[in-house]
Amino acid sequence: MSDFAHRLTLDRIRDGERIDITADEAECAAIAERLRLLSLDRLDAHVVVFRDGERIRASGRLKASLAQACVATGEPVPEHVDEAFDLLFVPAPPPGSAEEIELGAAELDTLFHDGQAIDLGGAIADTLALTLTPYPRSADADTALHEAGVLSEEEAGPFAALAALKGKMSET
Repeated sequence: MSDFAHRLTLDRIRDGERIDITADEAECAAIAERLRLLSLDRLDAHVVVFRDGERIRASGRLKASLAQACVATGEPVPEHVDEAFDLLFVPAPPPGSAEEIELGAAELDTLFHDGQAIDLGGAIADTLALTLTPYPRSADADTALHEAGVLSEEEAGPFAALAALKGKMSET
């Protein structure tokens, strides 16, 4: 069971149906814990589902307000997500099947379902995870890193080494 489970049974999905889902406080807390967020204050999704046999397409937009820990200081870094998504749910191959499934670039947001239902909420929570800033930095991050002895890109790059050599050569 997912932390944001909104299962839709295939027999109840109507083509072109609009679905609005909002994570409640407990779901926000569970998603925040799973994604290691400091907080998740809001997660909403507006989805239109289309059905083609056992293939379900869910297109829409997710919006979230959250805070992640700064990678350098641990301070909260607020983030607002407003992201379009397009998901395709297809039947899972039978267990033990030797059938190999190759996904092309256009099919990267393909998920499997059990033939009975799709977990739209779980897919939206996973989509949120993919949209997060990978290395959030607070306003104090550069100062904290410098004080810890971490060199900036300019200080550590190849041109910095050349500049240091040039400085040593001009001293002689």
